[in-house]
Amino acid sequence: MLAQTFTIVAPVFVLIGIGYALAKFHVLKDTASEALGQFVYVVAIPILIFRTLIGADLSSGLPLALWATYFLGVGIAFALGSVIIRKGFARDARAGAIGGISATFANTIMVGLPLIAAVYGDDGLVPLLLIISIHLAIMTVGMAIIMERAAAIDSGSETPPVTQMALGALRTVLRNPLVITIAIAFLWRMTGLDLPDIGTMVLDRIAATALPLALLSLGMSLVQYGMRGNVVPGLLLSLIKIVIMPATVFVFGAFVFQLPPLWTAVATLTASCPTGVNAYIFANRYGTGHAMSANAITVTTLIAIVTTSLWIWFLDQWFGAALG
Repeated sequence: MLAQTFTIVAPVFVLIGIGYALAKFHVLKDTASEALGQFVYVVAIPILIFRTLIGADLSSGLPLALWATYFLGVGIAFALGSVIIRKGFARDARAGAIGGISATFANTIMVGLPLIAAVYGDDGLVPLLLIISIHLAIMTVGMAIIMERAAAIDSGSETPPVTQMALGALRTVLRNPLVITIAIAFLWRMTGLDLPDIGTMVLDRIAATALPLALLSLGMSLVQYGMRGNVVPGLLLSLIKIVIMPATVFVFGAFVFQLPPLWTAVATLTASCPTGVNAYIFANRYGTGHAMSANAITVTTLIAIVTTSLWIWFLDQWFGAALG
């Protein structure tokens, strides 16, 4: 069964490897990599999300238990990552915050979407997209507030008002193509209209390119990260990200909120996804934690073919036919 699971997961990470090779050996120019990433993020993935959301069964209402399951896992992993960096390695508050981000900010788009689609099909995309629908906003706004407070602590200056920090981060979020797409999808659902056949065909064909191109784009982007100094902190943060965070989410989903098996499995597998590039973006913006965030991104992505396979195998063993 584990070998079968590995076979399902392997194509996802083979595509990442192909993308890495294309960039590493300069088969494609840097401009091509940037253009592909832009197309995936602004066009292909939003169309996939729109196409899935307008046809998804959301009759159960707001998935508060699903959101609580996932973000309680985020909170615990963030606290652990931050404390390890601040206390264990005697780093400043900003580095501690970057440690927390590196241990929690999952790559839900570039890895989560193709992985969940490969394992659980369209049914699995519904709970994933419900997580994604608030993931970017909560993580971006929350992390921006935490980073600003950490920067104020390090500089000894007064912390800006929370509302000011939140509004500034929220303005950035609201310009994000994924957030705009999710809003448009829900507005479309409210109209009760069906897409015309030709519109459905066009969207389906573009959406079909989203997942493979996303994986190729991710592989190409990994060339700029690699392994740097501060290897041990990066490894510890990787351990939190791919083991402790998904285990915590699983416990909350299966035992505390008792979510449906598929929803618990999707939330757990999403939590096990590699660290997203947002961790490095925050590190770059605040001038600290570059190495450990880059190491967390690289390590979690490189070993994800094994770790996600193990999580899928565990979830299949635990839930059995309930996931069928």
